[in-house]
Amino acid sequence: MNTRIPRTLFALGIAVLLTTACTPAPKENKVADPGTRVAGNVELWHFFTEREAQAIEQVVADFQTVHPDIKVTVKSGQDDSKVTQAIGAGNGPDVGLSYSTDIVGKFCSSGAWVDLKPYLERDGVDLGRLNVTTRSYTEFDGKRCAMPFLADAYGMYYNKDLFAKAGIAGPPKTLAELTEDAKKLTVRNPDGSLKQVGFLPLYDFYENAAAHLAPATGAKWLTGDGKSAVGTDPNWKTLLTWQKDLVDWYGYDNLTKFKAGLGDEFSADNAFQKGQVAINIDAEYRLAFLKDQAPRLKYGVAPLPTSDPARYGGGYVTGNIMGISKNAKNPEAAWELIKYLTTDDAAVTKLAGLIKNVPTTTKSIADPALNADPDFKAFIDIFNNPNSMTSPPSASGPAYQETFQQFLIKYQSGKVADLDGGLADADKQINSVMTLGG
Repeated sequence: MNTRIPRTLFALGIAVLLTTACTPAPKENKVADPGTRVAGNVELWHFFTEREAQAIEQVVADFQTVHPDIKVTVKSGQDDSKVTQAIGAGNGPDVGLSYSTDIVGKFCSSGAWVDLKPYLERDGVDLGRLNVTTRSYTEFDGKRCAMPFLADAYGMYYNKDLFAKAGIAGPPKTLAELTEDAKKLTVRNPDGSLKQVGFLPLYDFYENAAAHLAPATGAKWLTGDGKSAVGTDPNWKTLLTWQKDLVDWYGYDNLTKFKAGLGDEFSADNAFQKGQVAINIDAEYRLAFLKDQAPRLKYGVAPLPTSDPARYGGGYVTGNIMGISKNAKNPEAAWELIKYLTTDDAAVTKLAGLIKNVPTTTKSIADPALNADPDFKAFIDIFNNPNSMTSPPSASGPAYQETFQQFLIKYQSGKVADLDGGLADADKQINSVMTLGG
């Protein structure tokens, strides 16, 4: 079984760790002269495990073939909190690989990861070869401290057998259609409890984070001056009202009881893979899990349903990021490894094929072999769609999303009677947290 760590589980803890561990002023970032021979040891920490970790090992082996003077030590299963604590203690890895673009702002502003601009300029790396969205979430306030290591595109999975049984011809394209289909696909037990759910709308279920659902309405997190926009952007109210109406139709207590009996997201007992949930929000990496854990399941993939049909085709885009630790023992070798894993088209394409993540260079995105799989191509199309969105970096890291998540949990349970007032209050709380965190 391959395991990933849900992005939504780390936000608050990482924000606190970064605030306490990464505040010392960064050291001056010096790079070697062009043509200097790079050799020695370099340590890479990443969060992947099992099948995905083996893929990393394969491509790192390719790197060492090209760079025989550099020896790479790889430590898998190292989540962001471990990496951050190690950097704060002064013994962080040379290279950190994170699953969370949300912490880029904190890493860049605190100096936990060094500025890569001198390396990029010295080696003439053309950032135009990288997707526009990935370029945006790997820098903050004019400082690029990270490079994109593959990407994730979020869309919608649907169970074809359950759709056929319910008489539904294809995936919903609007939120209204999603509601209609979810109700048709829901089966209740004689006592009214839920046996099968068309769509489980709770924000604390699997990948239903607010960031992943925001593209459905085009909701924006921040204003132009970096303040919270959740209380002023009407698209948030549209999303929350739609979600709460569906929660109320199911019954909040019914949903929480049903959710409590479901399997772990990254296990073979995943609710979508078991046919307990007919429609699910997830990313392209689910394709590999489906192949391993539910090979007989008949499913389809599609973009996120939207409130405005004109915006259909997109989804949420995020990804993994790499950076050089401020206390790296061999920053030059670290940069060589990062440059290879993030800009070498062959390496990026190979990684994308092995891990089943979206590649991030323009040449690898267009690779015919990757696009030959129609389901994987659907996510590449979402990744490239202009209506796709990501969450903006902030000096406080993911704190603004975690604060809003706390409000959403209260709201969906019925504890917030006045949505407008609640969103206005959430604005204040988010701005306060962002000010403290920054």
